[in-house]
Amino acid sequence: MDMRLNPLTSQGLASTGALKRPAAGTAAAGGAGAAFADNLKTALQKVSEAQNKASEMQTQVTLGNPNVSLEETMIAMQKAQIGFQSALHVRNRMVQAYTDVMNMSV
Repeated sequence: MDMRLNPLTSQGLASTGALKRPAAGTAAAGGAGAAFADNLKTALQKVSEAQNKASEMQTQVTLGNPNVSLEETMIAMQKAQIGFQSALHVRNRMVQAYTDVMNMSV
């Protein structure tokens, strides 16, 4: 069984370098926003890769490929589902934060 950190958890993202603080000199026009956008894009790509891997493994199990185990396929499907749910929660929190900011009086 693969015991590596899940890239979708905060520990996994931190260990893979996906979450990085912007360097001190990047505070110019949109530096922090660009870093956030890059981190979000990387996380979404990892979710997409996990879903594609799970789908491919599911297809191989259905076709009877003896090199792909049912157990590994089920784990890959669960990882993809958790990643998708995490991305959905992040999106919902971002929409709520945007709504809160737009409803603030100036």
